Amino acid sequence: MERVNDEIFMKEALRLAELRKGLTHPNPTVGAVIVKDGKIIGKGFHKKAGMPHAEREAINDAIKKGFNLEGSTMYVTLEPCCHYGRTPPCTEAIIDRRIKRVVIATVDPNPQVSGKGVEILKKHGIETVVGVLQDEARKLNEDFFVYIKEKRPFIHLKIAQSLDGKIATGTGSSKWITSEESRRYVHKLRRESTAIMVGTNTVLKDNPNLTVRYTETERQPLRVVLDKDLKIPEDYNVFNNEAKTVLFTSDIADRNKIKRLEDKGVQIVRLPLKNRRFDLNDILKNLYSLDVVHLFIEGGRDLITQFLKEKLFDRISVFIAPKIIGEDGISSFGKLGIDTVDKSINLHLEDIKRFGDDILLQLRP
Repeated sequence: MERVNDEIFMKEALRLAELRKGLTHPNPTVGAVIVKDGKIIGKGFHKKAGMPHAEREAINDAIKKGFNLEGSTMYVTLEPCCHYGRTPPCTEAIIDRRIKRVVIATVDPNPQVSGKGVEILKKHGIETVVGVLQDEARKLNEDFFVYIKEKRPFIHLKIAQSLDGKIATGTGSSKWITSEESRRYVHKLRRESTAIMVGTNTVLKDNPNLTVRYTETERQPLRVVLDKDLKIPEDYNVFNNEAKTVLFTSDIADRNKIKRLEDKGVQIVRLPLKNRRFDLNDILKNLYSLDVVHLFIEGGRDLITQFLKEKLFDRISVFIAPKIIGEDGISSFGKLGIDTVDKSINLHLEDIKRFGDDILLQLRP
């Protein structure tokens, strides 16, 4: 029965964490619930980097309501921190309030914490349980786990295509292949990301804003634009002040145009080219240094193909509309150099969603 109750209360902690998905980067999203005598007395979630962690928010919530926390149980979706960062250790607050039992969904992958928070709690006589709804908790923070363990952003590729795998007609017409419901969901995916990346051709063709518009958000993701020859006009939307923009260009690009873009507030990163292409690892290293946890790549075809070719992706979201364009349309993917089926890129189908008549396939390597 205790395990069943643990799962019930942990589900509530996970629900709280889900509310802030994408808004806490470079920190993970975390929820916490405090229970005493079978009832929830405090709830909290981490709001954003630099603000109190979920555990302290839940403790403060219970105290404000007049509860004594001694002998209570805390449910938290990620191992409590045990080091000083922008905020003091949560383990200290748990110990100080004489919380009797702590149930943790998953350990923190951060080497500064991993297992150490659990150890400190146990040393102070606090019963500690780890692994309740662990899979759900890790899925919730999958981007943070990749960011910490692999020292690069979590890479999420998005494709919108027709039933026969075309992203546009032969003339380049692509508005709109997918439904309004699908497009609205894309804005939810944007909200969960730290940065949105596109290549030159996508910007020249669509002049996108690359902002979150159809769902509430407290911040706009960073816009990441790849433009090795600085072809994009300076008055295009990606350079407006609705969000911050990082532009990757070549180390021989026009210095005068770079200066004008910098005066508009655009951050310029100059990189060497290899065979007229950027090295994706150079880009990812730069984005990691900018605390980009979750990179959402919206196009175009050549950019997506390059990430696929180099097997640099963690999730693919494919929106499929029930439309047929034909072989003269532009295919979703470029040449991958695959000559036999056994060399195909194999994917795991994780989930299927429906938006109007469209289908979303969520896939993993």
